[in-house]
Amino acid sequence: MTTISRFLALSAAALVAGRAASPASLAAQTPTTPHDTMLTLGQAARLAARQSAAVLAARERSREAAARVTQARSALLPDLSANASRTGRTFNTATFGIDFPAPPGQPPLFDPNGQVEGPVNLWDVRGRVAANLLDLGALGRVRAAQSAQRATGAEAENQGDLAATQAASAYLRALRAEGQYRARAADSALALDLLGIAQEQLRAGTGVALDVTRAQSQIAQSQAALITARADRDRAQLDLRRALNLSLDTPIRLADSLGTLPANESLPNETDAVQRALANRPDLRAAAAQVEAARRQTSAIKAERLPTVSAFVDQGNIGKDLNHMLPTYDYGVQVSLPIFDGFRREGRVEEQQAVANEAELRRRDLEAQAAVEVRGALLDLRAAREQVAATAERVRLAEQELSQARERFRAGVAGNADVITASLSLNAARTASVDALTAYQTARVSLARAQGSLTELP
Repeated sequence: MTTISRFLALSAAALVAGRAASPASLAAQTPTTPHDTMLTLGQAARLAARQSAAVLAARERSREAAARVTQARSALLPDLSANASRTGRTFNTATFGIDFPAPPGQPPLFDPNGQVEGPVNLWDVRGRVAANLLDLGALGRVRAAQSAQRATGAEAENQGDLAATQAASAYLRALRAEGQYRARAADSALALDLLGIAQEQLRAGTGVALDVTRAQSQIAQSQAALITARADRDRAQLDLRRALNLSLDTPIRLADSLGTLPANESLPNETDAVQRALANRPDLRAAAAQVEAARRQTSAIKAERLPTVSAFVDQGNIGKDLNHMLPTYDYGVQVSLPIFDGFRREGRVEEQQAVANEAELRRRDLEAQAAVEVRGALLDLRAAREQVAATAERVRLAEQELSQARERFRAGVAGNADVITASLSLNAARTASVDALTAYQTARVSLARAQGSLTELP
């Protein structure tokens, strides 16, 4: 046996015997370790939705929005402060602005040109409480910040949905690469089998050297295709780890295969699917929350035109030394009414109304886009289902053609040219079948994404 034959015997014959091996047998031959990560399509989507870099960043933005709510709410809560001071001060009596007349014949109390008096040393210990009793503008800002927080929370969910979509797509690409690798391994095993038949016939004197050469050429071609398929499979696994935000050295085993994933599910009603999308999609919820936040911000700015009522109390002890301090206090209620600010507030209202209108237009456009995505995914599913059935029939006929050509070759009725032609047809049929199954599963993922239910996949 040639070097090429021995290579293919090790790399392909253990996987297939004339046709692609079953998923169960391949799983049994796959080396495993206790640290392997076994993932289904749904698990990969949920893992990415939980821990991808984009999702983690979106959650931090949600935390930022929550902190802004706390900051806005502080305007409605009392402000409590305390301070203690020790001061010393001297005075120029000329700065009092008061003349102190002296009795006739007596010198003036202070030098008319001014003189320095003091220092006056004081201790002052006091606390102050201030609170807004009525501030509708501040209340509006709190509500606007809460709406913005809900928007960022929904946006974090949307980022999770996008990450899940990317992970599901990477998972399907890995399944496709695995399917192509198995198909090429089956082709290689077939080429190896044909070489053995040609060599037996040549030794028996019923064959020709040309058939052996053709078989060896077919083996070399199959080897090159197998190497390419193996590299594509490894690259797809690498992309999947990146989509899941896992270490690039993490072993991953795919629990699903293109053959085990559902391929004949009943399609949902188009109207029901669109309604589910409008109710469940996180990007639509985020857009609606952004509209609400913009409108509440407009209301908060308008509320700044209304009076505000605040109260304050300032109380403490003051004296020249700590042993002789007396209590003093200051309290009051203040009503403020903005009258005119150069139309700055009106400009802010107009700006915020434009922001709200823009957000509303974006929300409506997203709703239309969601409907298009749902209907497009349903169309793709119907077409892909028919394509799967067509390619399955094509594979069956190609296998039948190959079987008949092999029998003729074994019987010495014909050379292996017909067998090689039939094997190439089977090669193309297997590739088309893998592509059709991948297209169907991609359409399933697209429909789940369009409906906002991608993380619900099994």
